[in-house]
Amino acid sequence: MTIQQLTAQIHKKKSFLCIGLDVDLNKIPKHLLKEEDPIFAFNKAIIDATHHLCVAYKPNTAFYEAYGIKGWQALEKTINYLNDNHPEIYTIADAKRGDIGNTSTMYAKAFFEDLGFDSVTVAPYMGKDSVEPFLAFKDKHTILLALTSNEGAFDFQTRSVDGVELYKQVLETSKSWTNSENLMYVVGATKAEFLADIRKIIPDSFLLVPGVGAQGGNLQEVCKYGMNSSVGLLINSSRGIIYASQDEDFAEAAAQKAKELQLQMADEL
Repeated sequence: MTIQQLTAQIHKKKSFLCIGLDVDLNKIPKHLLKEEDPIFAFNKAIIDATHHLCVAYKPNTAFYEAYGIKGWQALEKTINYLNDNHPEIYTIADAKRGDIGNTSTMYAKAFFEDLGFDSVTVAPYMGKDSVEPFLAFKDKHTILLALTSNEGAFDFQTRSVDGVELYKQVLETSKSWTNSENLMYVVGATKAEFLADIRKIIPDSFLLVPGVGAQGGNLQEVCKYGMNSSVGLLINSSRGIIYASQDEDFAEAAAQKAKELQLQMADEL
């Protein structure tokens, strides 16, 4: 999917909502555990109830890897369902990969070619030759971890080297990589006050912003400092939407939470 297609969907739906499909079998409604594939049954119900309210879905692969081959099969079913029924929706494999070049190429093939995701999250610590293999794929995007929403982000990301915070050096350096136009960046919603400085470095790039909802990030603050002329934001909410209810009405409850966020987003556009 191209950036132009993603932006068109944002304006059509008046939404820049990304829903995280982080499926924990201990948290889904108990009646789904009787299904042959409880993970996919849960995801399908959430997708069917919310696809008109969001522009992206983001499965965190850890929640599938934890269940072995059955988890991977559920992930494959989920991405196939999305690509077959809602090809206009942007898909993100939240895998946080990053390794030496030839290994990164294999990771990229796995998520872009085999599974058919539009994008994948990647850690920048090993530098350009670990990231450029992902960037080589046409109309696919690499979402680089820049400034994350967890407490430990302050251990390294905001530390200054020669007077410049590390996350700013990551942003600046990444712009020189081959096919850097295929980059997006993760910036946590709980770090909204940093967004103004981030936009000075990467004014035109899309930002994936987790942390709105259960983690306490503020949508209006993120929009105030992070939105650009083409919107340039994907705001992710996971637990706050998909676990809105553990009863049989869980999909309807998820849709209600998604609708609340979508209406707030419409006001920002």
